Amino acid sequence: MSCKPLLEWDSFPFIERPLTSFVLVAFLILLSFLLWNITIVHWGYPIFYLGGMLLTVGSLLPYFIQTNYQIHDDKIVMRYIFLKIERKFSDFGCFYLDKRGVMLSTFKTPRRLDTFRGQSLRLSAKQAEKELLIEILKEKIGKQY
Repeated sequence: MSCKPLLEWDSFPFIERPLTSFVLVAFLILLSFLLWNITIVHWGYPIFYLGGMLLTVGSLLPYFIQTNYQIHDDKIVMRYIFLKIERKFSDFGCFYLDKRGVMLSTFKTPRRLDTFRGQSLRLSAKQAEKELLIEILKEKIGKQY
């Protein structure tokens, strides 16, 4: 049974921030030439080139794909191309605004581990959902920093 979400929005940083995307792609091209020169030309180990590029592009993958966020009564659902992540509000102790959206922390106060244990909700370019999202999070999680 599928219930209607309280709030839903999409975020696609690659399209929403064209200048940053251009610089990032230029950097990745430069990095690939540098890694090619070091790992294949000098060392003769193409596995290091493939591994390095896979790790780099893999860590940046959320930037290149569209993310759909849905806020329900008891959970948050994030949908990527082939992946769906559901997190209950009870998993989080507080939340705070960061540079690109809202960070949901598993701790009662913000910690440095939030990027690893928490959940980041990236806002869209126009941030039309920001006010309603904060109201919902204040009701569901409570503590805002």
